[in-house]
Amino acid sequence: MLNTFVRNLPSRGALSRLSIAGLLATLALPALSEEPTSTANTEAFSECKARLQDRAMAAGVSRETASTVMASVEHLDRVIELDRRQPEFTTTFADYLNRRVNEDRIGKGREMLEEHADLLERVSAETGVPAPYLVAFWGLETNFGSYFGKMSVPSSLTTLACDARRSSFFTQQLIAALRIIDEGAIAAEQMEGSWAGAMGHVQFMPTVFLKHAVDADGDGRRDLWNSLPDAMMSAGKFLESMGWDPDYRWGREVILPDNFDYALADGRKLPLSKWRELGITDAFGNALADEPIKASLVVPAGHEGPAFLAYHNFRVIMGWNRSEFYAIAVGHLADRVAGAGGLQNPPPEDVPSLSRTSILELQETLNQRGYDSGKPDGIMGPGTRSAIRQFQASSGLVADGYPGETVLEKLGVSVER
Repeated sequence: MLNTFVRNLPSRGALSRLSIAGLLATLALPALSEEPTSTANTEAFSECKARLQDRAMAAGVSRETASTVMASVEHLDRVIELDRRQPEFTTTFADYLNRRVNEDRIGKGREMLEEHADLLERVSAETGVPAPYLVAFWGLETNFGSYFGKMSVPSSLTTLACDARRSSFFTQQLIAALRIIDEGAIAAEQMEGSWAGAMGHVQFMPTVFLKHAVDADGDGRRDLWNSLPDAMMSAGKFLESMGWDPDYRWGREVILPDNFDYALADGRKLPLSKWRELGITDAFGNALADEPIKASLVVPAGHEGPAFLAYHNFRVIMGWNRSEFYAIAVGHLADRVAGAGGLQNPPPEDVPSLSRTSILELQETLNQRGYDSGKPDGIMGPGTRSAIRQFQASSGLVADGYPGETVLEKLGVSVER
């Protein structure tokens, strides 16, 4: 199995656009306010709970489940605090990757791969998702089942559904959670998870649970908390539904030639043969296969960090979590669990973590100098990276779109360390 998994083949097939968010329909629900709910508006929260209970019953949840669960739901101020909180500093790629793909997790992952070999082989046979990937998702989501979250899912989701910021989304999640309780998958008082309602070994949101969770151990329940067979098979089924290609891997580390045009790292998908023509080799300097299979170039830490060619399954991973950092971490952890070594070009660790204030200043400065980064929002997006590339090119710098120290110094942007 591992020999098949680690073979250096790219991905093929049409790009899957399905994401967890894309599984959700929009429901309108009157909410309390944009401000966090406090004990001062207990009455308003009670009224919102009553509306949610009616909405749930209209959606098919039994009266007994809806009334019993909603009667015990409490407003959780902590949930609103966490929902409102924005990180003071952005996470560098080095920090993100090193925290998630470390020797402890790699070693534990290899233990889990061996301990649960029969189960993982079964899931792989039925879904096409190789065992190391299943272990990698499990490791990143709950550290192999060691922490699911301790918050009441019904209370968390009700709190968020009664808040104006994302009321529609969390209303649907709450109704789905009540349906899960209604079907007997788990008792309401045992339904614990993250502050946002993600649950079980693989942290499924309730709507994803309803659509993709399966009973793999034959006990008549879909139990993602207490049944590892249910959790692993459900993860495999979810990835399969998003178009996982069993024949190929997620991507690979590559080496870029000198004077490479980093504008090509904008998400475009080119045939592997074209990347080969452009002088890209594998991480050990060997020529890439001369094949028409498409891949996109990902450079998460600028020209001084690693580069990756990402294949179709990379985008499938992003259907689980829309972060390129996350997708690289899953793929790299899977590789390491399967026996591969570390990156040939690890990301630099001595780079600044930019605060949202610094990014806002960067965007405003770029706009003032005629490099259109779009409306300043404090978030590094494609518009900002394009503007940085334009500035770098005009300044004689490597135009990789990465806000390194030289770029920040030349633009006069302050950096808080």
